[in-house]
Amino acid sequence: MALSAEQCNTLLDIIEKNNVRNLTLEALTNELHKKFESTEHFKVGSCLVMLLQNDMLPEIDQRLAAITLLYELYRGEPLGNTPFASVFIHFLYPPEQQSSVGAPKLVYPGQLPKLTPPEKYFLAQLLSESSKESLLKKTASQIISNDAPVTIDIDLSSIQLSVAEKQSELPQIAKTGISVLLPFPEKASQNESSEGLNRNIVKALATGDNAAMNKIYSPEFVTLAPPLLNCQDELIWLNPTTPKEHLVCYDTTMCVPDMAGFEARQLMNKAYISALSIPQQHQLLDELEKDPKLVYHVGLTPSKLPELVENNPLIAIEVLLKLMQSKQITEYFNVLVNMEMSLHSMEVVNRLTTTVDLPTEFVHLYIANCISTCETIKDRYMQNRLVRLVCVFLQSLIRNKIINVQELFIEVQAFCIEFSRIREAAALFRLLKQLESGELGLLASPNTGSRTKLDG
Repeated sequence: MALSAEQCNTLLDIIEKNNVRNLTLEALTNELHKKFESTEHFKVGSCLVMLLQNDMLPEIDQRLAAITLLYELYRGEPLGNTPFASVFIHFLYPPEQQSSVGAPKLVYPGQLPKLTPPEKYFLAQLLSESSKESLLKKTASQIISNDAPVTIDIDLSSIQLSVAEKQSELPQIAKTGISVLLPFPEKASQNESSEGLNRNIVKALATGDNAAMNKIYSPEFVTLAPPLLNCQDELIWLNPTTPKEHLVCYDTTMCVPDMAGFEARQLMNKAYISALSIPQQHQLLDELEKDPKLVYHVGLTPSKLPELVENNPLIAIEVLLKLMQSKQITEYFNVLVNMEMSLHSMEVVNRLTTTVDLPTEFVHLYIANCISTCETIKDRYMQNRLVRLVCVFLQSLIRNKIINVQELFIEVQAFCIEFSRIREAAALFRLLKQLESGELGLLASPNTGSRTKLDG
């Protein structure tokens, strides 16, 4: 991606010394946008950066004009998204000062010039949110001649972090390259002007298919070739000398369908839709018992668990018990807690609590969900039925020391008072009062050492 000879001449005409002295920065910017399409902006910007890196602009006002044009190429876009964001950060915060702005140092090949205080102050105003129209109404010489504060108050840490994050994604070899251009210290000959010499050099470096401004020299990493494997009998089967010693072995089990796994998956698909018969339940549980890993291949997912619980709670209990060591067990529990409360879901939870140690927050969340469901249901008949189920369920948890009553005492007591008209709620309330008075001695923490532990 290099400029053509005509484009290079056009760009050099815009930043020519007399043109920069006589025209405002706004006029230079308008001329740039008039002469170059948006698809050519990256090539123009690369050429401007090359001129700045190699000190090819003889006047300081030309340098300021080049910096302004470089910024105006991507006017209206966030600075962090432009390809030359690291150049502006280097101008305001050279590498030796970047640690003070609280972000990692950026990598940019080549040596950029150090700006004077008026240039830095102008660039800081250009990058800030202040009005830019008034800044560009002046010429580069007028801006340079103005007084400027010594310290620049602009925070580019967020942009610097964004650019550094993008550069961190590059391979390490991309960060070790250096520019192929080296400064030539000798002055121009007497019969050739400095400006003409610069123009010829720029055209030689910035145009053509092999433009040097786009090239980076990177070190070549040379590694030794690995030694060849010394195998005496490699591929000996291609030329057998004694056929009787080399027999073809065929795996007779290859391509034979796994009927046990197939039938288990078929039964699980039926279990999501309707209740399995007793023989079908026994067949499925026998297959899962024979192969402990089969439970991971029968097609059960957390989203299908509610259907399995409602249609076949016994199957759901056994499957969840076999998935206790799975990394997805927490997802299954979350689905079980948040599904619609029913007799079958309470049966599954009650069986799990008496078999394994469920996380305390899971049990508490399920109890809270049950209480909330009873309070919000509108059908009086269904409400009374669910309240009876919840009260019996809570009495079972309390008497078996599955939950610590002290942690839920207030919520459960309020629940009993609200539905005191129901006999089971009144019985649960009396149980709570007996526990509070110490008559039954069940206020101790649940026994957590007698059941299987959950994995994470």
